[in-house]
Amino acid sequence: MGDELTPTRSPARYAPVMERLSALVGQSLSAHYDRVRRKVDGLVEPLSDEQLWRRPFPYGNSVGHLLLHLTGNLNYYVGAQIAGSGYVRDRPREFADPSRRPKEEVLRDFDRAVDMVLATLAAQREDDWRAPYSGVGAEDVADRLAMFLRCAAHADHHMGQMIYLCKQVAVV
Repeated sequence: MGDELTPTRSPARYAPVMERLSALVGQSLSAHYDRVRRKVDGLVEPLSDEQLWRRPFPYGNSVGHLLLHLTGNLNYYVGAQIAGSGYVRDRPREFADPSRRPKEEVLRDFDRAVDMVLATLAAQREDDWRAPYSGVGAEDVADRLAMFLRCAAHADHHMGQMIYLCKQVAVV
């Protein structure tokens, strides 16, 4: 009793279930990243370039720098480490870049990073989710699924900060 669902009993029997589960994981994560993109785009779109780069608090970030940081995070942890893009990250610059690039360029780069994540998610198969993962700053992450989840949580965290910052720069 209870052994009928144990994959070690007959792995071939569970292959279709695992394939469906793998597809569901990829689709769910893709929907999440796309929701983050839509929310971030909606938050940033009404801002002027000046508002994008304004730091409403002396100890904090601008919306623009958080956007650079999310873009760098996705391009490194997913792009370079999973998709093999060759991206080289300069994390300190994400928070200190003085260039104040136009909003359209920064959003375009973010959207491209999300597109790359979506394409990488679509390419994952059952065994890929548990493939070993390594990256600077992610020494405690064991596999690809854990990294995709961590990046999603990271994006949510900074999206929450952006919501607050957008309210602040609109009234300052």
